[in-house]
Amino acid sequence: MIRSQIMGCGAFLPRTILTNAELAKRVDTSDDWIRERTGIRQRHIVAKGEKTSDLALHAARGALTQAGIGVDELDLVIVATTTPDETFPATATTLQARLGMTRGAAFDVQAVCSGFIYGMAVADSFIKTGQAKTVLLVGAESMSRLLDWSDRATCVLFGDGAGAVVLQAKQGKGNSSDRGVLNTKLYSDGRLHDLLYVDGGPSSTQTTGHLRMQGKEVFRHAVTNISAAIVASVEEAGAAITDIDWFVPHQANQRILDGTARKLGIPTDRVVSTVALHGNTSAASVPLALATAVADGRIKQGQLVLLEAMGGGFTWGASLIRW
Repeated sequence: MIRSQIMGCGAFLPRTILTNAELAKRVDTSDDWIRERTGIRQRHIVAKGEKTSDLALHAARGALTQAGIGVDELDLVIVATTTPDETFPATATTLQARLGMTRGAAFDVQAVCSGFIYGMAVADSFIKTGQAKTVLLVGAESMSRLLDWSDRATCVLFGDGAGAVVLQAKQGKGNSSDRGVLNTKLYSDGRLHDLLYVDGGPSSTQTTGHLRMQGKEVFRHAVTNISAAIVASVEEAGAAITDIDWFVPHQANQRILDGTARKLGIPTDRVVSTVALHGNTSAASVPLALATAVADGRIKQGQLVLLEAMGGGFTWGASLIRW
């Protein structure tokens, strides 16, 4: 059986750091208020003129270098983003050109914060069906461009950044001992649109719009939906929650991370959390957290790693990987 193995990870954060104390000068909030409700201490913000494709390029190069794979080996580039450089073309094609890739294909995936998990499912499907052998998957966001900086309920939560992985086809035995992506589980419920959305778009307002959110309802659905997706992924692999070595969740809010871990009985020392330093970077949050845990040596070959995310739409999903 063909498995999609992650050969390398990359990450990039803009240089500008916006602390809670600095944010408190812009809006009616405080460092204590933000930390208590979200666990966030700071976030990175793109500079004037810095684009999502710039972030994606740095993360992509890092992943390719770690994988030891040249651009000429890539068959496909997927960029998960809700903040593209332009309405069209896809940011992935911009990245393709900037990497110097002149073959294969490139396209974007839009599932907001779940984008990287959706992209993982797409990349894995292309590899398993033989349509691609080597895939570059990037989650990149400039979420600060969508924020209403007078709305303290949302502007304190989000940051900018990018994370990337290179996946490559490898032969496996077809059981959960294989290295690579074991499964991905994807879900959505469009009825929950009003809980988390952006109030603009080309065909509605002809503007970019601002992010709007009903925080309490998002929290309630997040813990329930994410937990169910994780259980479905683990059960399909014939494993148990206790078999998970590392839980790499979407970095939305420390309370959501803690609530999900508590609901499933996952020890907190197995949860990779970067939300304090990065904030919610939407589709970039899972690959950023993953790259962090790989770089510091926590994630090791042979370990079972569970990725999950939930975003506006609502969309959510999980991916189980044998490292």
